[in-house]
Amino acid sequence: MGRKPKPLPSSPIKYDVTRLKGGLDQLTPTLDLPAGFARESSNFECAVTGGYARVGGYERFDGRAKPSDATYGIIQLVAFTNTPTVGQTLTGDTSLATGVIIAIVDEDDEKYLAVTKIVGTFSASEVVKVGATTIGTTTALTSVLTPLLNAQYLNLAADVYRALIQPLPGSGPVRGIVSHLVGGVHQLYVFRDNAGATACHMFRATVSGWSQMTFFNEVYFTAGGASTPADGDVLTQGANTATIMRVVLESGSWAAGTAAGRFIVTTPAPGNLAAGAAVVGAVNVTLSGAQTAIVLLPGGRFEFDINNFSGQLSTRKIYGADGINRCFEWDGVTLVPINTGATVDTPKHIKVHHFHLFVSIGGSIMHSGIGEPYQFTASAGGNEITVGDTITGFLIQPGSADTATMAVLSRNGTGMLYGTSLSTFKYVAFKSSTGAIAYMSQNLDSSYMLDDRGLISLKAAQEFGNFLQASLTQNMHTFIQEKQANALCSCVSKDKSQYRAFFADGSYLYATISNGKFIGALVGLVSHPFNCAWNGESANGSDVSYAGAYGSGYVYELDRGSSFDGDAIEATITLNHNNQKSPRTRKRYRRGSIEVQSSHYAAILFGYTLGYNSTEIAQDVAEEYDTELGGSGNWDGFTWDAFYWDGRTLSPVEVDVKGRAENIQVTFASNTDYIYPFTINSLILHYSFGRGLR
Repeated sequence: MGRKPKPLPSSPIKYDVTRLKGGLDQLTPTLDLPAGFARESSNFECAVTGGYARVGGYERFDGRAKPSDATYGIIQLVAFTNTPTVGQTLTGDTSLATGVIIAIVDEDDEKYLAVTKIVGTFSASEVVKVGATTIGTTTALTSVLTPLLNAQYLNLAADVYRALIQPLPGSGPVRGIVSHLVGGVHQLYVFRDNAGATACHMFRATVSGWSQMTFFNEVYFTAGGASTPADGDVLTQGANTATIMRVVLESGSWAAGTAAGRFIVTTPAPGNLAAGAAVVGAVNVTLSGAQTAIVLLPGGRFEFDINNFSGQLSTRKIYGADGINRCFEWDGVTLVPINTGATVDTPKHIKVHHFHLFVSIGGSIMHSGIGEPYQFTASAGGNEITVGDTITGFLIQPGSADTATMAVLSRNGTGMLYGTSLSTFKYVAFKSSTGAIAYMSQNLDSSYMLDDRGLISLKAAQEFGNFLQASLTQNMHTFIQEKQANALCSCVSKDKSQYRAFFADGSYLYATISNGKFIGALVGLVSHPFNCAWNGESANGSDVSYAGAYGSGYVYELDRGSSFDGDAIEATITLNHNNQKSPRTRKRYRRGSIEVQSSHYAAILFGYTLGYNSTEIAQDVAEEYDTELGGSGNWDGFTWDAFYWDGRTLSPVEVDVKGRAENIQVTFASNTDYIYPFTINSLILHYSFGRGLR
């Protein structure tokens, strides 16, 4: 008898590490692209420290308590005498504490109410009621909540606070957002047209919701002198008086008795002002006519710059323009329209540069005199420069106080304004056909703007004074071509080192840049398209970002909460095909390990397809998943495995991976309204080699 043949040795198990980085790439051939790049994405972002992070939520804001700050308590009962309804107010019969019911659990071993908006402290062994109806008697808390229930109850509590927050009064989109520190207090100001779309109103967020700002009146004067009046003085004409909120000197001299300009005044009493002589203390002026109420016309798109002309932090003011009205200054109390002298005085873009106020009207740059934001006359040092194209924005470039240059962006090109004053200002057209879409340019470590060719980086060359441009998103051509015509607004996130662009259909692009290095860009889809956005600082110096709705009038704070203002965040990211550097060899996939980072509970779906999703390979189908962005947006066959994260900071999660093929393509997904952001850093696949493809 012959010997039995020895079994063939099994192929050893190997481990393939995929580090998730690079962002979205829609063009590079599969075999030329590292496995950690994304082929499809929605609502993930490139983390500045590496990995792909599920984006943060956003929530409506009007100054009242934030939904994401909501808390809840558990009121355990001996038994339910009567069963209440979610949304009713629970009251302690003895303590008189109150709370809004967000969940009811009535099971054999657990009987409790989850409540939020708690006022006071519920007592042990007290009767609790809804109105006059007894619900039960409280008892010591013994229920232990799972991380999942805790996340869900926090979200239900947020829903209660969310319902109290109101949109801006009026009609149409939110037209502008700007935040500013006034007396050390963070203030948020927002603009929206009134209900009849006959004027645009300004609102401030308060603990009670939106408060409309008062615009005063303006009255023109000439022949002012011989001393200088001050804000707060009283303007007197006969029996009529008004308090001067701002002295606006536009030309002439108080000392010479030739001062001319305007006073911003309160409503005079008991009657209106008129043309003729008036006095401010010992100062004589000649009024040109009656006062007129300051009104903003509707239909603009606001842009802002915060700066000062005195060198003092306490005197920083907001300068704004909207393309419909005169540009203006706002200090938290007084809005001062600024006359540039243009025939059609409707500046669209605005920037303070070298102590001059710069504005654009069509293809013209206009600037004030140095240190004089109200004076645009040539005698004061003002001037006009034409660039031959419609200006779409200004960006200050890096440099010292003496050398800083301002980029002048237009739709079809870029120029640089060199110099520091009227005698040295020089505009030089940049040798490039790359321009910028209006409202789509921002500064991080350098300047970034969205153009037809994608996201463009504008950096100073080695010798300052020369600049280089580079496209960062050339491998996202499909997305850029589909979206750029509908670009609405942009902002940055300094905390995340991101440029952010938002589009009319609700889609967005987040590009992460760290220390001048492009980390990657990913795209997504919000539930409520944004018409305007703003990034600023809170009173404690933390980064804050806001966006205004395109249609509903709501204002949202970005990077807050676990949902898109109550809607689930549908997030997916599909990586490039991974062949373990052996594209023509079949592999047996055995297992996977995923490194996840989060400080909150998370539930994440893990899925994959084998062999380019070939129909000749058995694909275990668990469900179909659709997405609205990037390519076809339809994956037909997946093996899905759900894993749950309980709030540990960093740890690997084991997942099942089974099948034989020459490559594998992995997808991660999440779709809830109660999960906070998490970051997927890497994927390790366990596999062994099989035969080569025939």
